[in-house]
Amino acid sequence: MNRMGLIGLLSYLVGVGAVAADQTVVAAKVEQLPVVDGKADDPAWSRARAIKTKDLITGEEVTLKAVYGGEQLFVLVQFPDKTENRDHKTQLWDEATKQYVTGPKREDTFVLKWSMEGDPVDLSLSSDTPNKADVWFWKAYRTDHAGYADDKMDVYSISSLPQSKKRLSKKGNLFYLVRLGDAGQPAYDGAIFDEFVQPEMPGFVFHPPTGSRADVHAKGVWQAGVWTVEFGRKLQTGYTDDVQFNSQRRYQFGLSINEIAGRDPDPTAENPLFGAGEVGENLTLTFE
Repeated sequence: MNRMGLIGLLSYLVGVGAVAADQTVVAAKVEQLPVVDGKADDPAWSRARAIKTKDLITGEEVTLKAVYGGEQLFVLVQFPDKTENRDHKTQLWDEATKQYVTGPKREDTFVLKWSMEGDPVDLSLSSDTPNKADVWFWKAYRTDHAGYADDKMDVYSISSLPQSKKRLSKKGNLFYLVRLGDAGQPAYDGAIFDEFVQPEMPGFVFHPPTGSRADVHAKGVWQAGVWTVEFGRKLQTGYTDDVQFNSQRRYQFGLSINEIAGRDPDPTAENPLFGAGEVGENLTLTFE
């Protein structure tokens, strides 16, 4: 990203931060639960009131609904996307070096980031307060095949942790961010090829997730320039690496179209903003 582009992005972030107002998402209680299939045609969704918020980085409008029943919580999101990206880090054969290199393809994603703190907290990557968050990370390539979102936990700390990334807070203090996978096996692993097979090879191998990593069901469908993604999870999972929902309480969260990883935009990637996501408006979930 050139200097003018960076200035424009920073100006946009400041502007959005100045006008954003908190919103509450009310989960409607339903008898007939929706099927997590990436379609918004279940009767349950007609019971829920939609809110609209904006993704902080892209400025795109996101429509959000929630319902619950039978000890299950469901969240429906819809957002515009001109193209359907269902490939990620395809490996390309480099004849000069006789090895595979990572190509520019990047999958479409969506993130729900739930505070695991008792009191309201700044969930952004420049927070001045240490915090933990339960991250539901839907990935169009790496997890959608299995019907799940990747279940992880963000730890934002003043102490350096293994594989953590340095972050500078709004007040100029040094923090460390690390994302930990929940206990269990993810829905994918990286693929490694030591010799030539064909010009393009998949970057990952698939298998069903297990344990706490398999808490969050999710499925996305792209149609006519719009993604519809449904999430479903037990209110109470029993795992310490998850936020535990109680219909008598309120829960703070944020969302992002792109992965919230604190990386700079990559102009060489098919989706330059992959990894440059950030939470925007502060959202609260309550139960009807």
